[in-house]
Amino acid sequence: MPIINTDAEHDPNKILPIDYDWAREYYEAGVNNNWVPEEIPMQDDVSQWNGDALSDAERQLVEWNLGFFSTAESLTANNIVLAVYDHVTAPECRQYLLRQAYEEAIHTDTFIYCCDSLGFEPDYMYGMYDRIPSIAEKDEFVIDLTRVINQNGFVIETDEDLRDFIRDLVGFYVIMEGIFFYAGFAMMLGLKRQNKMVGIGQQFEYIMRDESLHVGFGVDLIDQIRMENPDVWTDAFGDEVVELITEAVELEKIYAYEACPDEILGMSADQFAEYVEHIADRRLGQLDLPTQYGTDNPFPWLSEQVDLNKEKNFFETQVTEYQSGGSLDW
Repeated sequence: MPIINTDAEHDPNKILPIDYDWAREYYEAGVNNNWVPEEIPMQDDVSQWNGDALSDAERQLVEWNLGFFSTAESLTANNIVLAVYDHVTAPECRQYLLRQAYEEAIHTDTFIYCCDSLGFEPDYMYGMYDRIPSIAEKDEFVIDLTRVINQNGFVIETDEDLRDFIRDLVGFYVIMEGIFFYAGFAMMLGLKRQNKMVGIGQQFEYIMRDESLHVGFGVDLIDQIRMENPDVWTDAFGDEVVELITEAVELEKIYAYEACPDEILGMSADQFAEYVEHIADRRLGQLDLPTQYGTDNPFPWLSEQVDLNKEKNFFETQVTEYQSGGSLDW
């Protein structure tokens, strides 16, 4: 049974019987992973930020990542509510989309909490999208992939319409959440590993855990659409997706070099660029597309800490790995 644009076949108001158990399992995992930013103390972060604990490069890295994520999370939430939800009518999938929208609201609240704690002027923090070209270019790249389905009157009636919808899913789940977010995660968790800005780092850990579920759901949604509509994913469309991902990698590498211009205790812009290539190959593999880089993970500590395999095989792990925010063990 198709999961999109199928009001006549799949009543969105009747969640039982569930047709897509995988979507229900993502919802349950998200609930078990619940957290709020106010649980995490920020006193030490404030002292470090107001003192001399951070170098100029580290301060820029913190500012740029807070500035990028503060707008990117809102863009992602808007896409779920205003675009994706309308065309995914399977109620168990919609239930997870609502859960994801709530998590995006928590992430947005995280950056309000960080901004208030560190004393940033809101116009300064939330204006980085307008001031920093590498941030604006990443956001615009994803938005361009979604303009078609955001037009009034867009409906899914043809294979090309469905490709437009899949292009949106690739843009936000695979590229925005699955690639653009990950260099920032590495930067902030690298600082935390050095006992710098630990409160913000812990919040980024929670966000990364959420995002791994978001990416997994998005990839499984794309796979379900491909399985139910085998004529839609042509070789040419697969090549287009590969090209989009490689373009995204180049944009993220530009951001990595500008956000981290100097080496920070063993973390260099070159390594962040390598990490982006490593993550991109993982995303291509999840979509059953040929990998492009063959780059090793330059941050093995990050792989050990987060276990990126959960993004691909998360249902093979024990549900007990997903706990409420207050007791989540890293």
